[in-house]
Amino acid sequence: MRTFEELYAIAADRKGGPEALEAMLPAPLPQEALQNTTDDRWLATMAKCIFQAGFNWKVIEAKWDGFEAAFDGFDVARVGFYHDEDLDRLLGDERIVRNGQKIQAVLENARFLMDLAKENGTAARFFADWPVTDQIGLTKIMSKQGSRLGAMTGQRTLREMGRDSFILTTDVLARLTAEGIIDASATSSKAQTAIQSAFNKWMAESGRGLTQISRVLAYSV
Repeated sequence: MRTFEELYAIAADRKGGPEALEAMLPAPLPQEALQNTTDDRWLATMAKCIFQAGFNWKVIEAKWDGFEAAFDGFDVARVGFYHDEDLDRLLGDERIVRNGQKIQAVLENARFLMDLAKENGTAARFFADWPVTDQIGLTKIMSKQGSRLGAMTGQRTLREMGRDSFILTTDVLARLTAEGIIDASATSSKAQTAIQSAFNKWMAESGRGLTQISRVLAYSV
């Protein structure tokens, strides 16, 4: 397993030098800003990532104003108490992509966020305060207690919301495999523990967060 400095050098060489690479590395939101994000934006982002999964992203983007209107601005309390009549309404709403399972997932995730808010004041505070050294634990909660938030959908949600996070893209997995951290699959508990440990080591070495380390790994392939 290479040091972060070695991987950074590979990525910089492939992207035109350190200055060019740095310009490509996004910064996550500060914790306070993440804590103050409203829960409706968490639900909206979950919904967008769910509907984009396996679908044409541009179509979802083009329809997004319609999604916002159809789901009452993703107000968590309102969506969490939708009934069968609301589901029927959404299934007939041409402003959105009428996928019944994904619509149902939005309703279930509103209830998931409501539960988090009861325990933490807001769901946003739960996501902001979860230790950055245990993203695997956070995504497991999202997968088990939320709906259709497993694998990259949950990871993309965290990244889109500005939480410091890694995304296990094809390129990132290729680098993790090349470094001997995983054999190829990232789904087993053993592999996920190894992935988190590697990212934690690189964070300690570099002083950087998961978002930038994840990008450097991807750019090094």
